[in-house]
Amino acid sequence: MKILIVEDDCDIRTLIHYHLSAAGFDIAEAADGEEAIGKLDSSLSIVVLDLLLPHVSGIDVLKVIRKDYPSLPVIVTSALTEENDILTALELGADDYVTKPFSPKILVARVRSILRRSEKNADGDRITTEGGIVLDKGTRECFVSSSPVVLTATEFDILSSLIEADGRVMKRSELIEKIKGDDYPVTERSIDVQIASIRKKLGKVGKSIVTVWGIGYRYAEE
Repeated sequence: MKILIVEDDCDIRTLIHYHLSAAGFDIAEAADGEEAIGKLDSSLSIVVLDLLLPHVSGIDVLKVIRKDYPSLPVIVTSALTEENDILTALELGADDYVTKPFSPKILVARVRSILRRSEKNADGDRITTEGGIVLDKGTRECFVSSSPVVLTATEFDILSSLIEADGRVMKRSELIEKIKGDDYPVTERSIDVQIASIRKKLGKVGKSIVTVWGIGYRYAEE
């Protein structure tokens, strides 16, 4: 599997490269946003993306990825630790957000976690709802009334978790633990951002994701 590391700090880039390479991944590197965009292609399994980049910002790189490679997982690594910065990246489709400084071992674990989520259920299991949603867990594709809906890896897992809960209310913390693991540092507010994005993408059927105030969410079709 091939990972693109986008990081302008040479020391950090070298450190990330070393640990991911030691974990068995093929590595490509980019030192700025412009170079990163030029190295995007279908051979990539995941992108590790810094936000504070010269020439073209990490946010703009993320926008290009979501436009041209919508299902390509992206882990943002950044020294920006304010909640608004984290939520902005998640709103634009980042699958994970790791704040600097971070443990390289934790980053490797995050990469493996996202890739496992992308590969699981490769037998082609499908989730189908009466409202017309079809989630193919093998290809990780989503359809609403036979029309494709492009979801990020995190959005796909949130939606499938809610549907499979069969009407049960899922707490925000439960969704974070189920999808990310219990060490994910982003606040529960991030789940609200992901839910809003899913609803928008699903259109009319998005109203089936019901907010249970003070608790979390459940999937309930009328």
